[in-house]
Amino acid sequence: MSEAPPPMHLPDVRVPAAWTLGALALGLAIGIALSTGSGAPSVVAAAEWLGGLWLRGLQMTIVPLVVSLLVTGIVRTIAAAQAGRMAAWTLAQFLAILAAGTLMAALVMPQLLDAFPIPAQAAQALREGLAGAEAKVAVPGLAAFVTALIPTNVLASAAADAILPTIVFFALFAIAITRLPPAPRAQLSLLFEGVAGAMMVVIGWVLKLAPLGVFALSLAVAARSGTAAIGALAHYIALVSSIGAVVLAGAYLHAALVARIGPLAFARAMLPAQAVAISTQSSLASVPAMLGSCARLGLREQSGEFVLPLAVALFRATGPAMNLAVAIYVAHLTGVELTAPVLAAGVVVALLTTLGAPSLPGSISFVSSIGPIALAMGVPIGPLALLVAVEVLPDIMRTVGNVTMDVSVAAAVDRRALTDSPPEPGPEPEPEPETPMASEP
Repeated sequence: MSEAPPPMHLPDVRVPAAWTLGALALGLAIGIALSTGSGAPSVVAAAEWLGGLWLRGLQMTIVPLVVSLLVTGIVRTIAAAQAGRMAAWTLAQFLAILAAGTLMAALVMPQLLDAFPIPAQAAQALREGLAGAEAKVAVPGLAAFVTALIPTNVLASAAADAILPTIVFFALFAIAITRLPPAPRAQLSLLFEGVAGAMMVVIGWVLKLAPLGVFALSLAVAARSGTAAIGALAHYIALVSSIGAVVLAGAYLHAALVARIGPLAFARAMLPAQAVAISTQSSLASVPAMLGSCARLGLREQSGEFVLPLAVALFRATGPAMNLAVAIYVAHLTGVELTAPVLAAGVVVALLTTLGAPSLPGSISFVSSIGPIALAMGVPIGPLALLVAVEVLPDIMRTVGNVTMDVSVAAAVDRRALTDSPPEPGPEPEPEPETPMASEP
């Protein structure tokens, strides 16, 4: 069986999640207290300025990080597809699952928001309390949407945060890299991997200030909205996590229909790996536990050792679905009309950017993964700076869904390999005794 490419090496970036949640709670508490008194306009204005400054720090990393991760992700995906028939079949499963999940989110999330709308008071408070939360990009028609896919100047597109044409150009550029001779192909791949690593360091520096930035933003929001902000965050967590729950349920369905494993047997085998996923919120850290789940399911060692590293490097089952769900939520929050071209742009960018998304806790990759989708849809990214503070909760669903689907795909690959393998050679049949031919007259 062909070897899977190892996960891309990126610097170790850590986010003070506990401190960020604590800063969120403290900011909300102080903001609610200010909302019931004189309001202290100078304090709120200072908090808005500080929070906006931190948000700009996050925004400046989006385009270079997304471009570098996209190029390396596409190059690695094509290299894996060329590794052999089993690798190509595995990648086809990945793409089918990602496409199905993304389309599901595009169809289901607007329906959920219609059935369970954002509390009006909370939505208004968040719109007023987050600087830059108003929609700034006009909704294009279908012809304008198609025309905008081809940039006349990719540098100008990147500078204007026109993320969709920028992604289209660099996706074509990545495919072109794979057609080069080995030496320049390796050099360009290392260059973009180095850029991605450097940008991860920069975003790590910015995210170390997350407690301060989130405190400032939450204080400003709560000072304007009071307790309504808490209800809005709880509503957001519930709806976005529900999209991840659908993908998680799809993993059990995939195991039953494709890998032909009973739901109860699959659920029992997955429990230890899911426990690790909940505690670490990292698919990469869950690989040993996933290998244990493969063993409990009776899979061959080669199947798990081939599929799981490939899945960690290239496949995040919940990623595009939940990322698109966040962008759709913010669109509803900020009043962006979700026309067919807008949703199509979100689907395309969600699928493309998932190829290069690092296998790290969601609080680290939150803005870099969802920011491009929001920009492509004309959705302001200001609210993302506050939502990142509570991402630790939806991220549990993300990681559990990813880990569960990874093992399900490994089981399907194992079954396919057993079906395609030739039968074991048995003993050769003994030759039949020759019958003497009758003599001619």
